[in-house]
Amino acid sequence: MLPAIHDLIDLALREDIGTGDITSETTIPDDVMAKGIILSMDEGIIAGLDVAGEVFHAINAEVEFNKLVSDGDKITKGQELAVIEGKARSLLTSERIALNFLQRLSGIATTTSRYVKAISGQKAQVVDTRKTTPGWRALEKYAVRVGGGGNHRFGLYDAVLIKDNHIAVAGSITKAVLGARGHIPHTMKIEVETKTLDEVQEAIESRADIIMLDNMSLDMMSEAVKLINGKAIVEASGGIKLENIASVAATGVDLISVGALTHSAMSLDISMDTVLK
Repeated sequence: MLPAIHDLIDLALREDIGTGDITSETTIPDDVMAKGIILSMDEGIIAGLDVAGEVFHAINAEVEFNKLVSDGDKITKGQELAVIEGKARSLLTSERIALNFLQRLSGIATTTSRYVKAISGQKAQVVDTRKTTPGWRALEKYAVRVGGGGNHRFGLYDAVLIKDNHIAVAGSITKAVLGARGHIPHTMKIEVETKTLDEVQEAIESRADIIMLDNMSLDMMSEAVKLINGKAIVEASGGIKLENIASVAATGVDLISVGALTHSAMSLDISMDTVLK
């Protein structure tokens, strides 16, 4: 697991525990052993089990965390997902943070799977954006993959994406692309955001690798795809919803980026029941 994820777990635990779990420490003797069963109260796609396990182990390395399903599995209401055994205090102190990770990541995986299913059979791929929870990007993008989606660039450093504000400051699409091309390695792609067919034409002539069609109508998207004609990868973005994604895919685009996968995903309802061992 990435060091950044361990750091995130540590941050979450420090935030929640502070100087100690007063309730567990004052009501339960240290030597009491217990068993916890993590249950799904929803239907969906599970993601984040290993992260949840790491939360329990961060509190007490001797806790046993046994997965009953795997990330990416479709789960049903009432299904048992994992069994945890160890000191009762450790289980109860870990519970909320472990479930927070599990619920959030499963919600993203479930949301992603719905978008992917909506365009099943079409060539377009659903991808995420940088609209992620600060500090959670690696995990949230992982959850998108678990749900069957793909990842867009991870950050500002691993791909060039020239947006309208870059173009406004640089002076034109052509100037922005030429400037980027002169400084990046040949292995890095350049993407240009376009809002009109004239901008699409300029992006083609500047030899952009990827052309984003931003908030275009379906008719304009179809025209843009014909205009590009395989000269660049075509991405649709902006205003993509479950209700219209199939129509967007039908225009012939290669990628459909959806910010809602991460910024609007509803957490899955997951709980833990604890009993004496």
